[in-house]
Amino acid sequence: MELDLFIRYGPALLSGFGVTILCWLVGSIGGLVLGFLLACLYRFGPKALGWLIYIYVEIIRGTPFMIQLFILYYGGPYVGLVLSPMQAGILSFIIYGSPYFSEIFRSGFNAIPKGQIEAARCVGLSERRILMRIILPQMLVPTTAPLTNFFIILTKETAILSVVTVPELLYETQTMAAETFTFVEPFLVLSLFYWVLVIGTSWVGERVEARVTRHLRRV
Repeated sequence: MELDLFIRYGPALLSGFGVTILCWLVGSIGGLVLGFLLACLYRFGPKALGWLIYIYVEIIRGTPFMIQLFILYYGGPYVGLVLSPMQAGILSFIIYGSPYFSEIFRSGFNAIPKGQIEAARCVGLSERRILMRIILPQMLVPTTAPLTNFFIILTKETAILSVVTVPELLYETQTMAAETFTFVEPFLVLSLFYWVLVIGTSWVGERVEARVTRHLRRV
C-alpha cells in the first residue's frame, strides 16, 4: 500500500484513536465509580437494596455489550431518552463496566479478615472510618491486577461502538478500507493502535500496584 494513503488518512485515524481513548477513559472511570458505589451499597446497605444490586449485576453481566448498546441507542427514544452516538457509547460503557468493577471490589471487601472489622467495631469506629482506614488500604493490592485486566478488556470493547457510528478507531479504519479497497494494512495499523493502548494500560497498572505495595510495606 502506498505511503501517501496513510498520510492522507492519518489525521482521521488519529482522530478516531482520540475518540476511542475518550470513550474508554470516560466510560471506564464512570463504570469504576459506579461499580464501587454498588459494591459499598451491597455490603453496607439494606438487604432489599442488596437484592436489587444483585439482580442488576446479573442482568448486565448476562447480556452482550452490543445488545445493551443497541437497546440504549435505538430503544432509548421510545422512553424519551434520545442520545447521540457518542453519548450512547459512553453511557453504555458505564452501565456495562459497573457490574464487573462491582464484583472486583466486592471480592476485595471479602479478602479483609473479619476479625479486623469486628475489632474496629468493638472500639467504636463507624462503618465509614472502617471503610476508609481498614478496608480500602488493604484491598488495593488484591484488586489492582483485576482492575487493570478489566481496563484492558474495555479498551478492545470500544471497537463495538462503531456499529452505532461512533467515529472511533475501527469506524475510521473501516472507512479508509472501503474507500481505498485495501484491508490488510489498515487493520494492521488498527491492531498497532490497540496494542499501544493495551501496553500503556498494563504499564500504568504495574506502576500503581508496585507503588501501593511499597506503601503498605512501609506502613
